[in-house]
Amino acid sequence: MQKRHITSAISQIFGKFASKEFPKWFQNIVNQSYVSLMGLDMREFHAPNSYKTLNALFTRHLREPRHFSLAAADFISPCDALISECGTIKEGYALQIKGMRYKTDELLGANFTQQEKEAMYDGDFINFYLSPKDYHRYHVPINMKVLKAVHIPGKFYPVNFPSLKKRLNLFIENERVVLQCETMQGKQFYMVLVSALNVGVMQVSFAPQIQTNADVIGEKVYEFTDLYLDKGDDFGCFEMGSTIVILSEKEMFESLLIEAGEKVRFGDTIAKLKL
Repeated sequence: MQKRHITSAISQIFGKFASKEFPKWFQNIVNQSYVSLMGLDMREFHAPNSYKTLNALFTRHLREPRHFSLAAADFISPCDALISECGTIKEGYALQIKGMRYKTDELLGANFTQQEKEAMYDGDFINFYLSPKDYHRYHVPINMKVLKAVHIPGKFYPVNFPSLKKRLNLFIENERVVLQCETMQGKQFYMVLVSALNVGVMQVSFAPQIQTNADVIGEKVYEFTDLYLDKGDDFGCFEMGSTIVILSEKEMFESLLIEAGEKVRFGDTIAKLKL
C-alpha cells in the first residue's frame, strides 16, 4: 500500500482529538478556548457549551435558516468565506492566488473527458477560503443537477495565504472531491471541495460512501441519475476550514459580483447566470 503523507497522519490525529467527547467540564474549556482563540461569532449558533465535541462545534448548524434570493438568475455563495481569487479561466489556467496559476484540467483529475475539461476554458473560477473561524458547512448555490462526484486522494497541506503563496499547485496536490453539476439551463460547472491540514473529513450528504482521509488509492467515481438539489440546501461540511473552487462553463455567468479579497456569507448573491 502506498505510504501516506505526513499531513494525512497529522490530520487524522487532530480529527481523533476533535471527535472525542471529553467530560463536560473539560469539553466546555476546549470549546470556549477555541471560540476565544479563533474569534468565532456565535450569534447565529447555539452556545459553545452545548456542543459535545470540538468537531460538533466545527460543523455547527445555523439556528435559523438564512434568507437568500430565489430568483433563477441569482447564484449565491455556497459558504461563509474569503474570496481568495476569482476571474476568467485563460487558456486552461486559473489562479491559485495572484501571480500563481494552475491547470484546471489537473484540478479536475483523470475521470472527466478532455471535452468536459475544455468546456471550462474561458469560463469563470471562484476560490472560497474558509478559515478555521468560519461556518464550515456548504450549501447548494443554484438549483442544479449533480452528474458525478470524484474523490481524489492527496495531501493535506494548509490552504491559508502563506501556503497559497509558496506552494505551487497546492489545490492539485491536496485531497479533493470534485462535483460535476449542471444548472437548470443545461450549463455545466464544477464545485471542488479541497482538503487542508486538520481537515480529516469532507462530508457529502448525498454520497456518504465518499470516505476522505482514508486508506484509498486512486480516484474513485460516483455517478448519479436524476439527483437534483435545491438552492440553499445544506449538503455537507468541512471538519475545520478549507477551500471550495467553482469552475464554470463559458458564458454560464452574465457577471461576477465579487472581487478577490472580499468576504462573503452563505446566501449572498455573488453572480448572475446568463438565462
